[in-house]
Amino acid sequence: MIERSEVAIALLVIGFLVYQVLRRYHIRKTAATSSYDPILDDLKPGVPAIVYFTTPGCIPCVTQQQPALQRLQTQLGDGIQVIQIDASEHSEVADRWGVFSAPTTFILDNLKQVRDVNYGVADTPKLIRQLKALRANH
Repeated sequence: MIERSEVAIALLVIGFLVYQVLRRYHIRKTAATSSYDPILDDLKPGVPAIVYFTTPGCIPCVTQQQPALQRLQTQLGDGIQVIQIDASEHSEVADRWGVFSAPTTFILDNLKQVRDVNYGVADTPKLIRQLKALRANH
């Protein structure tokens, strides 16, 4: 029984490490090209942004992610910009950003560089933590 538990724990650790490596690779790959992406042309300089990918049939997007982003906008006002992209309508943009599922949110610093990514719903406190981490690193 102990051996099975050890194997299960080892698999969980390996899975977590693989996820972290792939996530960091995705951030680096997207950061290398995102600052030149035309979808970012209308961003105000010097203000962090969130690029939010959704689809019309995404229930968590409507019930959880959009309200979280609205709360964030209410709290931060002009201190944050949110770009919402329908991944089904703009599949070429979703492909450029490496989006496989909705919701996906990318956190961009004030230089339009990708600094974090969330696969699935990211609640308001998590988004605030990620934005505070941007300020702490600059």
